[in-house]
Amino acid sequence: MTQTTPRYVSPNPAETAEGWTLERVTRPSRLFGANGLHTGKDGRVYVASVGGSQVSAIDVDTLEIEAYAPMGGPITGPDDLAFDDAGNLYVTEITENQVRVLRPNGTSDVIADLRVANPIIFKQNRLIAGELTMGARIVELDRNGGAPRTIIEGVPMANAFDIGPDGKLYFPAQAANEIWRVSLDGGEPEVVTKDLGVPDSVKFHPDGYIVSTQVYSGQVLKIDPRTGEKEVLADVGPGLDNVAFVNGRTFVSHITGSIHEITPGKAKPLVKKGMQWPLGLAVAESGELFIADGGFTYTLQAGGEPELAGMLFSPGFPGWVRDVAAAGAGEWIVTTANGDVARFNPAGQASEMLAQGYDRLMGVDLAASGAVVFAEMPTGRLLSVERGEVSELARGLDKPMGVAIGPDGAVYVAEAGAGRVTKVAGGKTETVIDGLGTPEGLAIAGGKLYVVDTDSKQVIESDLAGGNRRAIGANLPVGAPAGIVPKELGSVGDMCGPMTTFAGLAAGGDGTIYVAGAAEGSVLALRPA
Repeated sequence: MTQTTPRYVSPNPAETAEGWTLERVTRPSRLFGANGLHTGKDGRVYVASVGGSQVSAIDVDTLEIEAYAPMGGPITGPDDLAFDDAGNLYVTEITENQVRVLRPNGTSDVIADLRVANPIIFKQNRLIAGELTMGARIVELDRNGGAPRTIIEGVPMANAFDIGPDGKLYFPAQAANEIWRVSLDGGEPEVVTKDLGVPDSVKFHPDGYIVSTQVYSGQVLKIDPRTGEKEVLADVGPGLDNVAFVNGRTFVSHITGSIHEITPGKAKPLVKKGMQWPLGLAVAESGELFIADGGFTYTLQAGGEPELAGMLFSPGFPGWVRDVAAAGAGEWIVTTANGDVARFNPAGQASEMLAQGYDRLMGVDLAASGAVVFAEMPTGRLLSVERGEVSELARGLDKPMGVAIGPDGAVYVAEAGAGRVTKVAGGKTETVIDGLGTPEGLAIAGGKLYVVDTDSKQVIESDLAGGNRRAIGANLPVGAPAGIVPKELGSVGDMCGPMTTFAGLAAGGDGTIYVAGAAEGSVLALRPA
């Protein structure tokens, strides 16, 4: 039996205006992504979710999920986790470059600073953590916050590790595509095995062999620690993250939020994959929907399932994707967390950088002239790039997010900080909708302007001058769950810039308005009846 309860249930049912219907075109997610795993004394598997700043506990028999350390609490961006014998929870906050303890009494403190803090274990009364960077350190931490002791440094991206039966530390040297081991007292490392599928975890099964997930190939490998010989246990798909064992049973996590039990030759989904957010949306002339979900992107055909278009470890991937605009057959214009605007061709596994080096780029749209218009949120600028030349269309905007270009070439921009939608044309700005909470995604279809307000949980329709305004959808699962102030996620080293979220809208040729339902991890469709 697979449980289907989503990670978030709205306190009020969704509503639509007369003449509109609402449906989900992707299933809601049960987790806010799934990263590190740890088996607790209670036999449940604890899951760290970077995207949700949450730690959840899963009963692998009933498949019930409890938010052990819920979103909105003291933890930010947890990538891996471990409990000590006293029940203290230690998490690596990868976007904050630190290790945090959450005590059973609810108090919390930072006990160490580590660059791109990622793997952590508590074994043999030792707390050991590492860095997911080139030249990484693996260190033994003082649980009272004292100076750490370095076990090894210079590792090409350390990731989830374990202590083997021989008392040595076994870990992925991820950028070398190898697994290494080293004495806990330090010294020169040894290569255990190589030529893998980009390993991001090494855990010892109770029977003494290594189970290792491969983030690029998506394989789960069984490895003999003495000989390095490998056997494929299952192929789950790119994005695998970590491993845990419960009474000899093997479970693996996938960054997108799935948990699989691995049995001989088979991967059984306990928690089905979903979206971590999603973020930006766009519709091609063919009707194909593109979904940006940060480190993963998907395409969706009508009535189908999302198909992976590219991920952070794919060749030619432009980077952590925030928003998207259709740019012709099989091509998309995207903004990334690294501050880039790129033309992305998933089938060709290629990206062309159009503009680079900006700060938290948000919405993007493509003009009929070929100019690409995009918003730089922190600086309040609306920019355009055409034939390699960048020009400034407006400045002084208050947290500009969504961007949409009207049929006359005027640019509409959602100012999340000011609660309004502004029209930019001829070097002038004009407010067309005000009195909103936090407007984010914009879309234009059939002479109508659509905006999603993540505060009121509504999609609002108006004419292009802002008149005839009404909510066509209400109580929608957009933005953060109601009552929760989402954590601002920082960068992940050089791999990804700040993971500021964005609630996207997109308009289909049939008048459908697609909505990024980030609270529950789904894409919804508002359709004219």
